[in-house]
Amino acid sequence: MSESNKEAYVVSSTNDNITTIEFYHPQSNSLPGKILNQLAEEIHLADKNKKAAVIILKSAGEKAFCAGASFDELLQINSTEEGLAFFSGFAKVINAIRVSSKFVIARIQGKCVGGGVGLAAAADYSIALDTADIKLSELAVGIGPFVVGPAVERKMGTSAFSSLSIDATSWRNSQWAYSNGLFAELHSSIEKVDEAVLKLAKTLSQSNPEAMMELKRVFWKGTEHWDTLLSERAAISGRLILSDFSRKAIEKFKAK
Repeated sequence: MSESNKEAYVVSSTNDNITTIEFYHPQSNSLPGKILNQLAEEIHLADKNKKAAVIILKSAGEKAFCAGASFDELLQINSTEEGLAFFSGFAKVINAIRVSSKFVIARIQGKCVGGGVGLAAAADYSIALDTADIKLSELAVGIGPFVVGPAVERKMGTSAFSSLSIDATSWRNSQWAYSNGLFAELHSSIEKVDEAVLKLAKTLSQSNPEAMMELKRVFWKGTEHWDTLLSERAAISGRLILSDFSRKAIEKFKAK
């Protein structure tokens, strides 16, 4: 079965103290609300799993890591309440990673757009293929990277975040993302990416869980208010997505 005919999914498995969470969507691993909610739930379950010491977050396929919000679902939003509910899905995933006591390693095999950049930024350690270009495209569709913004700004700094947000139609290459702190490592082949992800995960799986938990608290210090902040940001996106500008912009993107 070709990738385009497969059903979207989120699957989780635990082996050798490592929980791997994989998501897939036939539209370049885009993220509808259902997938977002499932991702958040699996991250919470992995955090509670005493057999897991570390979490790997990955997407399926050999192309895009994540194309961000599902355009189809964005066009179905008809009220501010529905908009808030949809964009809160991104908040749930970011906050699930934030409050987890376990490190989350992201395996980035391809391009990251919008919410995909947010996932890479929220992860504690992202290992990427050297063709994994990035783009925050939200402004181009009439909204902005409001929900993922705190995660991106925390990881990359205000200068890089504002550059990505303002120039919403241009790709930044993986070297730029690496130089600005989004990616911790770059590798020249997917085999080397997988090797690096597994090597780090195995090392962490044998490390002191309490020490890792305390380190994670240090790394995320100052984000304790994000439950409220990201909900407020989701409301902004949920309101803006109802504009005529956004509707027309998304239709143009879908027509390409």
